[in-house]
Amino acid sequence: MTSIEPTLSRRGLARLGAAAATIAAMGAVKAATSPAVAQAAGGPIKVGILHSLSGTMAISETTLKDVMLMLIEQQNAKGGLLGRKLEAVIVDPASNWPLFAEKARQLISVDKCAATFGCWTSVSRKSVLPVFEELNSILFYPVQYEGQECSRNVFYTGAAPNQQAIPAVDYLMAENKVQRWVLAGTDYVYPRTTNQILEAYLISKGVSKDDIMINYTPFGHSDWQNIVASIKKFGSAGKKTAVVSTINGDANVPFYKELGNQGIKATDIPVVAFSVGEEELAGIDTKPLVGHLAAWNYFQSVDVPQNKAFIDAWKKFTKNPKRVTNDPMEAHYIGFNMWVKAVEAAGTTASDAVIDSLLGVSVPNLSGGYSAMMPNHHITKPVLIGEIQGDGQFNTVSQTAGLVVAQEWSPYVADTKDLIGDWRAPLKCGAFNVKTGACTAGKKA
Repeated sequence: MTSIEPTLSRRGLARLGAAAATIAAMGAVKAATSPAVAQAAGGPIKVGILHSLSGTMAISETTLKDVMLMLIEQQNAKGGLLGRKLEAVIVDPASNWPLFAEKARQLISVDKCAATFGCWTSVSRKSVLPVFEELNSILFYPVQYEGQECSRNVFYTGAAPNQQAIPAVDYLMAENKVQRWVLAGTDYVYPRTTNQILEAYLISKGVSKDDIMINYTPFGHSDWQNIVASIKKFGSAGKKTAVVSTINGDANVPFYKELGNQGIKATDIPVVAFSVGEEELAGIDTKPLVGHLAAWNYFQSVDVPQNKAFIDAWKKFTKNPKRVTNDPMEAHYIGFNMWVKAVEAAGTTASDAVIDSLLGVSVPNLSGGYSAMMPNHHITKPVLIGEIQGDGQFNTVSQTAGLVVAQEWSPYVADTKDLIGDWRAPLKCGAFNVKTGACTAGKKA
């Protein structure tokens, strides 16, 4: 197994030091009130679950609803939170992006949820973001995303590009000597923005634009014959070629099947995916996928006591020994435990107090270490590259030597290279320009 060294810019090093200072300095948090969580004293604390249970994204999101129910049940078995039981409020936005905003408003204004755990695609997150900011409520977002965002009301427990996409490219360059790149994604904000960052990063590494092919397909796309033929042709130019996949949802199944139909093996043109995990592999024929790669921050196959206990609890809760775990589940595990710890520290579920209390919180992850909530509302994470096995699990072939600090704003994009997010006083800013000293967006008075 090779080790990827985490790349920390001056911004990243500053953040790492800031995190240590934040964790050490966090003390009592002043309680604040929020109309969004005006719950009856002594009544249940309501927790929103905003995941698609139908539509094209149900293949990925249903399991996140289930893991939230398990975490809430476990917390209630410990006595609840602040002496009150937790109550899950489940809605189904049905892979319908405008409906996500409607359901989010319901969870906050009608159901009075103290916090919401949800969304998968970035378009769903973008849909609900104005609602959470307007109503001053809290969203925990558990999925890898494109960065270029830093909201006071969102806690990003999935990976930023430098915690997944860029290390994956670095691995393929170093280990596979890849020189030509196919950036294949579903046509929405996450793949397009991630590929914008990856294209800029590849060019900064000396890759010619002629050696980069970019392709987008709709959600649920099923006819991959012509696209895979184009990839095969692109890879026949005498240079080692790889596919970097931001294809999301159930479109992955026919994509990999068509690779197999056209005789493309992982040894010929490896695919590294950012949205294919154990849940997506469960119950499908994995033969076309064996040897291909995925980049995540957690795999079920991680062999540490914390993960074993989590897997055992999951199978017991679902009453199904075949149910698998995956990276976004771990992100919800981390985010939920951070929220519990912050509420206990604040002594209230009021949004302002909990938001402040979350900064610097550190809890165990499932890879054998701890993850901390940074001032930019992102968490520290290890990066793992895994090779798909015939049983639908991953063999880790590379792992960062330590935890990687998220870059919420990409240093490879001209418009954002000088921005950082820092929600501590005195900045309290989601987009602070380190050159001009100005807060360009997201200022909290």
